[in-house]
Amino acid sequence: MKEIQWRKSSYSGGSENCVDVGIVADLTAVRDTKNRDGGTLVVDRGTFATFLAAVKSDRL
Repeated sequence: MKEIQWRKSSYSGGSENCVDVGIVADLTAVRDTKNRDGGTLVVDRGTFATFLAAVKSDRL
């Protein structure tokens, strides 16, 4: 996979208890900030957008 530019939410402040999100082509990658080498979940951007919409609307 190409080099991913990781970022985390500005809401997390200095905390390491969150996830990093990166975009590569049409994919979204998610990893745990406490265990960055522990694996990465990769989904297409449409699936991730649907997931975020469900979280924001309190459906999950």
